[in-house]
Amino acid sequence: MNITMDGKVIIVTGAATGMGRETALLFGREGAKVAVVTAKNVAGGQAVVQEIKDAGGEAVFIQCDISKEAEVEHMVNATVEAFGRLDFAFNNAGVGPDEVRMPAQAVADQDEAFWDEIIDTNLKGTYLCMKHEIRQMKAQGWGGAIINTGSLGGIKFVPTMGAYAASKSGLIGLSKTAAIEVGPDNIRVNVICPGATTGTKLMDNMIATNPGHDQRIAAGIPLRRLGTAKEVAMNVFFLCSEGASYITGQAICLDGGNSAGAAKRGGVG
Repeated sequence: MNITMDGKVIIVTGAATGMGRETALLFGREGAKVAVVTAKNVAGGQAVVQEIKDAGGEAVFIQCDISKEAEVEHMVNATVEAFGRLDFAFNNAGVGPDEVRMPAQAVADQDEAFWDEIIDTNLKGTYLCMKHEIRQMKAQGWGGAIINTGSLGGIKFVPTMGAYAASKSGLIGLSKTAAIEVGPDNIRVNVICPGATTGTKLMDNMIATNPGHDQRIAAGIPLRRLGTAKEVAMNVFFLCSEGASYITGQAICLDGGNSAGAAKRGGVG
């Protein structure tokens, strides 16, 4: 099984921090050429590029608001101009209720501006990325792999997270549809659905504003701990590798067993 990424090219959105950063660094270490993409955190994105280069890898920084089609098209074109091809994409950029700038709200109390921002980034933005990535991969003629960042919050639902749930559920449906459409082109499309994951803005903000929140969450997870951004990166790496060559159209939960449910003593029935 070939696990090297030498000469391969990947786009990573939301690459300045968290899961995107860890994924960009991992692919860079393993020989891939990395397009590090962020919308606002320019300094963070450039720092990731420099870290990849300092370790002997190749990377470029591209600023892109994925909710704007012209910028997404430029992102793909700039990647190909820099590296000559596109093999993989990790569409990771996203926003969600973080209890600070964007508080969680019940559906009846949902602020329309927050709703629009969440949907525009998480769902529309991912659609635009896939649209132009798929076009490039089809034009090349040798296939590729696209991994989109979903969430356990798009599979297992809780009150006050309606906008986020809608965006991530929609992303899963969109990704599965795309997987069916582009399977004949040997382009694979999968979704990773992280549960509570440390090293991400969403979880770090929740923990900062709710001391002990991480411990309370961990108590309800079968593995009794939170996930890490590095674990997410390793799963993205696998889904781009030959080991995952027959995996497409899947929404894979990285949640320590949380989505399996927790049976109470006494069981059911």
